[in-house]
Amino acid sequence: MSTVQNHSKIEKEELNLKDAVFVFASFTLMGIAAITLLIIFDVLTLDQFLSFHNPATFMTMTVTTTIGLILFGILLTIFIPSHYIDNQNKQYQTSSISALLSLFLFGSLFEELLFRGIVQNLLLLYIEESWVGIFITSLLFLALHVQYFKKPLMLFNILLPSLAFGWVYVKTSNILAPIIAHFFLNFVITILFKYRILKLKS
Repeated sequence: MSTVQNHSKIEKEELNLKDAVFVFASFTLMGIAAITLLIIFDVLTLDQFLSFHNPATFMTMTVTTTIGLILFGILLTIFIPSHYIDNQNKQYQTSSISALLSLFLFGSLFEELLFRGIVQNLLLLYIEESWVGIFITSLLFLALHVQYFKKPLMLFNILLPSLAFGWVYVKTSNILAPIIAHFFLNFVITILFKYRILKLKS
């Protein structure tokens, strides 16, 4: 009986993930369309959005940001008691790798296209100080993650990566940098939980 229930639970979880992937993919396409219009109407330039002028800087910034954020996530999990931390990763532990890859890929694409590609870029057209635009964008990014409002420490866990995504985008002028960092942060931490390499502190 318990095997049937577990199988049913996994099927339901996979279905929910597929729904989430569909939603993220749809919003990603809308984000690409919006950015394309901003470029066509000369609000933004392609070079502001997808610059490859300095590939060494792009690689260095992307790799160091990604590794730094993964280490931050691991340290937070190790040292902070579990009741302060959201256990959202638990619901993904029985999901397939392909489902997780799709979810985090389209989730990262949607969130970075919206917040860094559109919101941050538009703010920086009117705000001279980059850090102010990055911070405002990150506050709006926090507002999207309403599930963490009951656990304030998790807001810091969202704010710091968001600031890092904004910073690496400003430094590289390439939206792929925060997308890559965002994707690997979510995916690696979830995989560490999935295979019990990382556990919440009791």
